[in-house]
Amino acid sequence: MTKRTGGRILVDQLVAQGCDRIFTVPGESFLAVLDALHDTPAIDLVVCRQEGGAAFMACADGTLTHRPGIAFVTRGPGATNAAIGVHVAMQDSQPMILFIGDVDRGTRDREAFQEIDFTAMFTPIAKWAARIDDAARIPEYIARAYATAMNGRPGPVVLALPEDMLLDTVEAIDRPRVERIAQGCDDTATTRLADLLATAERPVAIVGGAGWDRTAGDAIASWADRTGVPIVAAFRRQDAVANDCPAYAGNLGYGPNPKLVERVKAADLLLVIGPRLGEATTDGYTLVTPDHPGQRLVHVHPDPNEPGRTYRTDLAICAGMAEFAEMLAALDGPAHPAAADAHADYLAWSTPAPRDGVTLDLGPCVAAMRAALPADTIICNGAGNYSGWWHRYWRYAGLGTQLAPTAGAMGYGLPAAVAASLRHPARSVVALAGDGCFLMNGQEMATAVQSGASILVLVIDNGAYGTIRMHQEREFPGRIAGTTLANPDFAALARAYGAWAETVDRTKDFAAALDRAIGRSGVRLLHLKTDVEVISNGTTLTAMKAG
Repeated sequence: MTKRTGGRILVDQLVAQGCDRIFTVPGESFLAVLDALHDTPAIDLVVCRQEGGAAFMACADGTLTHRPGIAFVTRGPGATNAAIGVHVAMQDSQPMILFIGDVDRGTRDREAFQEIDFTAMFTPIAKWAARIDDAARIPEYIARAYATAMNGRPGPVVLALPEDMLLDTVEAIDRPRVERIAQGCDDTATTRLADLLATAERPVAIVGGAGWDRTAGDAIASWADRTGVPIVAAFRRQDAVANDCPAYAGNLGYGPNPKLVERVKAADLLLVIGPRLGEATTDGYTLVTPDHPGQRLVHVHPDPNEPGRTYRTDLAICAGMAEFAEMLAALDGPAHPAAADAHADYLAWSTPAPRDGVTLDLGPCVAAMRAALPADTIICNGAGNYSGWWHRYWRYAGLGTQLAPTAGAMGYGLPAAVAASLRHPARSVVALAGDGCFLMNGQEMATAVQSGASILVLVIDNGAYGTIRMHQEREFPGRIAGTTLANPDFAALARAYGAWAETVDRTKDFAAALDRAIGRSGVRLLHLKTDVEVISNGTTLTAMKAG
């Protein structure tokens, strides 16, 4: 063995684990890592403008690759900014590792410059948070971080790196590449599941979530098509199966198809494969209640602590999604006639109709995008009512075409789109953002341009925090406070960053502007000026007040 600095050892371990990209805002606390990266062409270093954007990019990259996305930030302010990405990775069950440059070991516990107890700070929102004090143990910690982030319910790991530890020159034994451990189904669970499916009259499968992969999506779509069991996507998991699957019935979450809601309520067996059945998917734990009387529930999840945590579970199966899907595809069972009707309901619900009196109507805009963009386009969005038009009307082509935080974090769409474009440079990538959402991380336009990303950004500008305005009007009609926004000219702002941009304020002008944007490469932005009156894809402020 030859002696290496801690920074060199760390970078060598990342290369061994297959890391080819790091998202960072540089800090003096990990200069030894940056120095090692200077001589490591295998890793692309993406320099971001704010740590929240870097963490979102790492989270999105992990979603696309199924291996941890990697971010490096500095102590104190850098770590607190990056915490939002850790929270999203945890709630979204996506693999990620956040490295934080820390104060040196000799000044710890003195409240040194920018010092925080990172283990205490991140333990509640990460799968594992730790500090590496011995450079010789870096390979051990990195291997464990990868294993923890990928296995069971995927999620984020946070490792603090004392700056003096990274400068230590020591001998260390490298660890080999870590892979996800396969989780098969036991025979007893398989037999019980077959019995439940055989006796069910109105089964429904709710899919997408922890550890989901394309193998699972394809196998379960094939099974559902054969058996006629309707497939329902959990909140913001609409790419779990291709939406043209004949058994696909739509998605749950905010503003779902009323016919789908009734179908789930009427089901006598819920086969939940991957989701936690969180608040958004279940409409505040009311669509599927914790005790769900009259329904049997099979909960399949890679974390043994999840089934039974909130819901009465008739059959709990701890398994990997691909392994479970393979087992399910081999089961024989009676055919159900419901899938065709459920898919027809979905097609009708996801076909936009023009709305009278609306100057810029987003429904036809989504239809124009469906006609003009490839089916495998990656749609990235943050949080806000604007996203509901794409959740309802866009048809996702399968896993890896939707990047949307189930944690409901604003500002996610643009950073996610940067990560997606760098990961899949040959594919179309669209970032969606409301006016409030965009300015949470609009500075990452600079990162997009600098890194050579090719993305189309749509800023939907209604001059308000629309979701909060909608709830405000519902709960306190006419008493508006804190939800009105005075916005910049987003097209001019985009040009200042070096992007191409246009403003659109009429439905009839959108398709032509979209064609002009598609005809260009690099970063492009369409500033869509909408009316806050049209508060969602299903209602208006006036209708809410009247109702």
